[in-house]
Amino acid sequence: MTAPLYLDCDTGIDDALAIAVLLRSGAEPAGIGTVSGNVSAAVAARNTLHLLELAGRTDIPVAVGRHHPLGGAFGGGARDVHGAEGLGGLLVPEPLAQPVTSTAVELLLELSHRHAGELDILAIGPLTNVAEALAADPSLPERVRRVTIMGGAVEVPGNITPAAEANIFNDPEAAEVVFAAPWQITLVPLDVTMDHTITAEEVERLAHSGDPLLHAVALAFEVYLDFYAGVFESRSAALHDPLAALVALDALSVTRTLSGPITVDTALGAERGRTTRTDERSAAAGRPAHTIVVATEPAAPAILAALVPEVRDFGRSGS
Repeated sequence: MTAPLYLDCDTGIDDALAIAVLLRSGAEPAGIGTVSGNVSAAVAARNTLHLLELAGRTDIPVAVGRHHPLGGAFGGGARDVHGAEGLGGLLVPEPLAQPVTSTAVELLLELSHRHAGELDILAIGPLTNVAEALAADPSLPERVRRVTIMGGAVEVPGNITPAAEANIFNDPEAAEVVFAAPWQITLVPLDVTMDHTITAEEVERLAHSGDPLLHAVALAFEVYLDFYAGVFESRSAALHDPLAALVALDALSVTRTLSGPITVDTALGAERGRTTRTDERSAAAGRPAHTIVVATEPAAPAILAALVPEVRDFGRSGS
């Protein structure tokens, strides 16, 4: 049995693969909230509902979160990475299901009461909704079992500025609130996600799996592969959000971690959005120590084994 899970996402291409990993790995998403990041929160909800429809999981409630970050305004998304509508130009019909009437914050708080002490949070977009939930109910951490976050760049450069990773940069004020809260976070930053890729050949396996959800994800991934062709020497794409999903599910061996309180630079300047692991002694001053994943076993074989179970050996020595 897996713990009930609240997923918070800004459904672009790698979010879509993360959703597929969760659904096909036996996770039990109790609800999904969307946030503006790769696309607007409203478009992310439409993308999410479409993917759930393809997966036959229209029973999972989807709630739209806040459009703008806590500080400033939504910047319009990452069209160059994920396409105009977030799924690489994939035609997304109007889903039969609609978002629930509650907001993402309301859904998260309701689930935290329904599954008190058992609920896991997986956040793979900006942390706006989670920060707002903490502001609405500071006792939220008492009812959450664990929090896994994809975001940050601790000992490596950022991917949106030299200092910052996109999820954190898109709402650093929210991230600072979330990292300061009294719960234990497992952070999955660029330090590890940029070490794990999926190749065009492996994406093709998903396309020919016979699963409508995986076929759609594979089609969307063509744009993602095109973007990352300028980053990697081969036609491969980073596994940011899917890696965080595997970590949240304990479906991947973590081989190296760091520990300590995490702070986020919220000043307007070149350092905005930087995530810094501070001295352990800061925990005594009220900042909790968090776990930062910096190495795992190869992720692509675990993803493909979960999504295409009949294929077990992909001839990869690493990621």
